[in-house]
Amino acid sequence: MTDIARKFYILDTNVLLHEPLALYSFQEHNVVIPMTVLEELDRIKDRQKDVSRDARVAIRSLEQLFQDATTEQISQGVEIDHKGVQLGGVISIFADHHASFIQESFSEDEPDNRIINAALYLQKSKAPAKVILVTKDINMRLKAKGAGLKFVEDYRTDQVIGDVDLLSKGYQKVEGQFWDNIKECETFNRGEDTYHQLKSEKILNPYANQYVIDEKNDFVGKVTEHFKDEVELLDIGYDRLMNQQAWGITPKNIYQGMAINALLDPKVDLVILTGPAGCGKTLLAVAAALELVIENKQYDKIIVTRNTPDIAENIGFLPGTEEEKMMPWLASVTDTLEVLHKNDNCSASSVKYIMDKANIQFKSVNFMRGRSIQNSFVLLDECQNLTASQLKTIITRCGEGTKIVCSGNLAQIDSNYLTPVTSGLTYIVERFKDFEGSANIYLNGVMRSRLAEFAEEHL
Repeated sequence: MTDIARKFYILDTNVLLHEPLALYSFQEHNVVIPMTVLEELDRIKDRQKDVSRDARVAIRSLEQLFQDATTEQISQGVEIDHKGVQLGGVISIFADHHASFIQESFSEDEPDNRIINAALYLQKSKAPAKVILVTKDINMRLKAKGAGLKFVEDYRTDQVIGDVDLLSKGYQKVEGQFWDNIKECETFNRGEDTYHQLKSEKILNPYANQYVIDEKNDFVGKVTEHFKDEVELLDIGYDRLMNQQAWGITPKNIYQGMAINALLDPKVDLVILTGPAGCGKTLLAVAAALELVIENKQYDKIIVTRNTPDIAENIGFLPGTEEEKMMPWLASVTDTLEVLHKNDNCSASSVKYIMDKANIQFKSVNFMRGRSIQNSFVLLDECQNLTASQLKTIITRCGEGTKIVCSGNLAQIDSNYLTPVTSGLTYIVERFKDFEGSANIYLNGVMRSRLAEFAEEHL
C-alpha cells in the first residue's frame, strides 16, 4: 500500500477505555497515539473504577508494541505485531503538547483540545493522506469538525449491527394465519410435546429458541432445529403459553408469555430480556427465580446484581455490608418482591421470609470477577450500561447448573461512551442468538400503568 493510501487514525483516550485492544483493529493503516492520551491513561489506571483495568490493559499493549523501539522509531512508527502476526499497520506516539510547531485552534488547557490540535496539524502535514480522529465523545467530534478537521469517526469496530432497529427481538411474526400456504409439514411427537418439521421459506433466518407467532394468535412455536432449507418447531400453543404461571404471575400479553416460557425452560442457560420501562422485565425474572428456587428447587440461591454508576466512589460512603450498600441500587428488585406479596397479611414479613428462604444475595458487579457461581439463578439488571467485555466477565463466572438473566432497556443508557448499537446488551443479543442454550425476548408493550405507557410513547 502506498503512503498516500495509508490512513492515519488518531485514537482518543475513550476509545482505548472502551476497547483496550483497539490498537489492533486498523489493519494496514497508521495508528497515532497522542502523548495526551498516555497521560490520561496514566491518571486513570490507579483509580478504583472498573475503567482502570481497561486503562492498564491498553498501557500494557502499548508497552509490548514499543518495548524494543528506539525514541526515533516510537515517533516515526513501529509495525503492529499482534500475537506474532504482522498486521501491516504502523503505530506511533505523537508529542502533541509543548510543541511550538502545532498551529493551535483551541487553548491547550483541555486534553481534548490538545488532541484536536494535533489532529489538525497532522491533517496539514500528512496531506494528501487521510487523517481521521477516532473518538467516542460526541461533543469532541462536533468540536473537531467545527475546527476544520475533515474526518472524524466513532469507534465502530465492535458494533455487531448498524442500527438498533435491526436487533433480533427473539421472535418473528408471520402474516395472517401460520398454516396458510404451508404445503408440506411433517408432525411428530417426543413424549408429550408436538413438533413440526417444514420448509423454512416462510420463516426467515431462523435461529435456536426463536419464537414464531402469527397475527391471529392461533399459533405459537419455538425453533428447536434449523437446517439449510428446513426448520423444526416445537408447537407450544397460544392457550398453553398464556396459562403459564411463575410465582402466581401469569402473562398479560404474548410477549410476556414467551419470556416466562424461556425463563422456566431448563434447557436455556441464558435469557436476555429487553424492552421499554414497565414492560415487566424485572417482575417476570424475579417471579421465575422464586418459582425455580423455592417451588422447583432447581437452584440453590438467587444472586442479584446490576451496574451501578460511579460505584467505586459512591458505594464506599454507604453504611453497612456489601449487600446493605447495594440495596439502594437494587430497589427495583425489592419493590418487585413487595408487589409479588402485596396481598399477604403482612407483606413486609413475607418479603423477609422469602428472601431468606430463596437465599437471595445482592452483589456488586465489581466483585464478580474471579468468582465461579454454581447452581444459582443470576439476575443481572440494567445491562444496557455495561460494555461487551464487562458482560463477558460476568457471564463467564457462571458454572454448572447456573441460569443467568440479563435485562435492560436500550433507551436508558447512562454511560458516556455507550450507544444502543455499542452497548454490551446489544452485543450479547446478537452473539448468542445462534447458541442453543440461550433465548432473547423483546417485551413489547408497557404493562406498569396507563401513565407509564403514555409517558413511554410521548416523552
